[in-house]
Amino acid sequence: MMQQYDEAKLACGDALLFFRMGDFYELFYDDAKVAAKALGLTLTSRDKSNTVPMAGFPHHQLDSYLGKLIKLGHRVAVCDQVEDPKTAKGLVKREVQQIVSPGTVTDLALLDPATSNYLAAVLPGSLLRKKVDREQAAGLVGIAWCDISTGRFYTTTVNEEQLPDLIARLDPSELLVSDKNEEMESHLDRDTLMKTLRPHWAFGIETGRELLLKQFEVASLDGFGLDAFHEVALGAAGAILDYLAETQKSSLEHFDRIVPYRPTQFVEVDSATWRSLEISRTIRSGQREGSLFGVMDRCQTPMGSRLLGEWLANPLIDKAAIEKRQDAIGELVKHQVIREKLREYLKDVFDLQRLLARVATGRATPRDLNHIVSTLQAIPQLKQNLSKAESPWLAELRDELDFCEDLKEELSVAISDPAPAQTKDGGFIREGYDKKLDELRALAAGGKQWIAEYQQQVCDTTGIPTLKVGFNKVFGYYLEVTNVHKDKIPDDFIRKQTLKNAERYITPELKEYEEKVLSADSQASELEFQLFDAVRQLVRAHTVRLKGNAEIIAKLDTLAGLALLAVEQRYCRPELTTEKLTHIVEGRHPVLDIVEPLGAFIPNDTQVDQDGFLHLITGPNMAGKSTYIRQVALISLLAQIGSFVPAKKATLGIVDRIFARVGASDELSRGQSTFMVEMTETARILNTASPKSLVILDEIGRGTSTYDGVSLAWAIVEFLHDHIGCRTLFATHYHELTELEKDFRGVTNFNVAVKEWDEKIVFLHKIVRGSADKSYGIHVSRLAGVPDWVNRRAEQILERLESSGEQEANREAISNASSARNPNQHGKIQMTLFGPAHHPLVDKIKALDANEVTPIGALQMLHQWKSELAEEVDVSET
Repeated sequence: MMQQYDEAKLACGDALLFFRMGDFYELFYDDAKVAAKALGLTLTSRDKSNTVPMAGFPHHQLDSYLGKLIKLGHRVAVCDQVEDPKTAKGLVKREVQQIVSPGTVTDLALLDPATSNYLAAVLPGSLLRKKVDREQAAGLVGIAWCDISTGRFYTTTVNEEQLPDLIARLDPSELLVSDKNEEMESHLDRDTLMKTLRPHWAFGIETGRELLLKQFEVASLDGFGLDAFHEVALGAAGAILDYLAETQKSSLEHFDRIVPYRPTQFVEVDSATWRSLEISRTIRSGQREGSLFGVMDRCQTPMGSRLLGEWLANPLIDKAAIEKRQDAIGELVKHQVIREKLREYLKDVFDLQRLLARVATGRATPRDLNHIVSTLQAIPQLKQNLSKAESPWLAELRDELDFCEDLKEELSVAISDPAPAQTKDGGFIREGYDKKLDELRALAAGGKQWIAEYQQQVCDTTGIPTLKVGFNKVFGYYLEVTNVHKDKIPDDFIRKQTLKNAERYITPELKEYEEKVLSADSQASELEFQLFDAVRQLVRAHTVRLKGNAEIIAKLDTLAGLALLAVEQRYCRPELTTEKLTHIVEGRHPVLDIVEPLGAFIPNDTQVDQDGFLHLITGPNMAGKSTYIRQVALISLLAQIGSFVPAKKATLGIVDRIFARVGASDELSRGQSTFMVEMTETARILNTASPKSLVILDEIGRGTSTYDGVSLAWAIVEFLHDHIGCRTLFATHYHELTELEKDFRGVTNFNVAVKEWDEKIVFLHKIVRGSADKSYGIHVSRLAGVPDWVNRRAEQILERLESSGEQEANREAISNASSARNPNQHGKIQMTLFGPAHHPLVDKIKALDANEVTPIGALQMLHQWKSELAEEVDVSET
């Protein structure tokens, strides 16, 4: 047995091995220690002389324990018995049937239905074997990703600096990297992404090409459009197929194509922006609830939810493609009956994409086929409901729906409804589907009826009223008689087992019927599974048609969900233009507009155009600056996925990139402080934004000293204005920056309105023209529960600093210094953190009339002042 275990362990590498032994799965050695700690299992051993650590659990708990380990980031190999113990000669044969990892999960119970479960692989050009190939691929990375639960497969080539952004949007469960790929660690988040090292040869370009040709059964890959990418994309795609072949031990025929992903077709959203805007997960909890995706998802099917997630991750740039989606949503908004019936019929649709993957891998159950039937039965209703659709895309999707009538009829007559979740439960083939199966079932049922009649007959003949017929796997059928009636046992009873208070017997007549019943049962079970497998193969033959239906249903569901959202939340259809402008009337934050009580959110207008493309927004803490700039970015993103937007009216210029630098965070594991992260993300924006980009910046420069921060913020605004010229919303506490409006044509000041009375303030959350003159930070600290002593002392310090008059002087100095706007002239002045405290000597100097002082008088004054200063130093030192 342990030799079998060693061979299985060798085959599964670093995966934890679940080794089937009878009714249990066992783990041994270090695997047992890891599993015992992670799953709360008891760590034990076979005997004291052989102290091999082991831990186990009943086989029926496999899914539960497997799911827990996968969520913890482990890989698990399942080694099952591949022979029937009843017929096996000697030791039962065992083999690793599947290696499960976070990126290769297929069990629906372990998957989030609303999100894709991606397995990704990366191959940097710097790892290519030949020098000339490395030079040609310098700075490039091939990346491929797939969802084994649906068969979707993509690949592309990106620049190294684009890789973290794409990874952030994909959010893969597992990433395959070459064992020579340690340099990629600097480009990826090491804390949250599970990486699996693979041998470098698995990423070979020629190996990848051959695997792809074999997988898709084609002579050339030209038909897939991969010629537009560097060949490192083939190496990454091949690494995925190699890994799946090693881990799945089953067919991968549901991977019938690979789709080229072209980044230039989509709005670029970098990883910092994706995180800051909380598009798929919230920053605080990392959960979908409360994110943009979480509040927008109105889909009725998992397929629609996953597609909505893909649309959010890939906003479109092409105006015609966006308007095609808008037209379809608009029609569903307008026609309530069509929208509501469409959503009603979608309730009967199951996750066809993942069901087909289970069929292809041979893991589909009778209930899965039942669900496919239910989905096919909904298609005629969906098609009829859209019979009067006028928008081109809705009409196109309607016409492409395939009834698959022949398959539906075959499944309906073959599979019982309801059907069991497992084939071992039996009874999943309908009566009347197969004549031979019906005969065997009748024979088995008749034999059981005979046994019941036989029991009554023996009771009457022997006069033993408590005699009963039983069954177990060891003896088969038997007659059980209590010791009270031992003297009534006939001579033809053959004793088989003695119990404490009874004896068990068999008779020749009983054994004869037992053979008939068990034989019929066994033959019926075997035939039923054969029939089921034939039906399953029939579904596999129709995979292409069914996958087409699944994609159409997902699109219809997503469109209907966005239409319902637009109706419920009073969204408008935005007008799209190629001009550089963002005009929003009464815009609202798409998340807060839903989670806040009705009417609680204050809408705001936004007017960004060529004459005022850079808005400087000042105002107090908690007044809503960050919310406002985020909502503008999110409205732009929603518009470019084709959705209606939370506003009364909107005219939006199409953007090529959306950048958001919002919030503070550090990355201690990489040795980066909060300010370093802030500057790194800002540098990315300044180096890659274009005039067509949308940039939102919040509190740039606050991670360093006051004057360093002001200087950096000032220079960044100048650069965005003079060198990029993109639409920018810049929220800041640095009131000094409001001076920029005087010298820069594209800069416009805005502030968040506040109302004051009786030493109290009310945040109006309304954006108005002009600049703010206070931050009200002490008021906010009081609301946050900071001790009163601190707040009172802070007010005293603030009053002193403001009365010194240095604030205005500093603002004027910065303004004058920036008027030349020549960064090549290096100054040597380093400003201090705080303005200098007021000193009595300053008043004396200001009051002095230099024309009335004699030379000897001047010397006497200097001597006096020097003495006064010396006395102050002596006192302070004391």
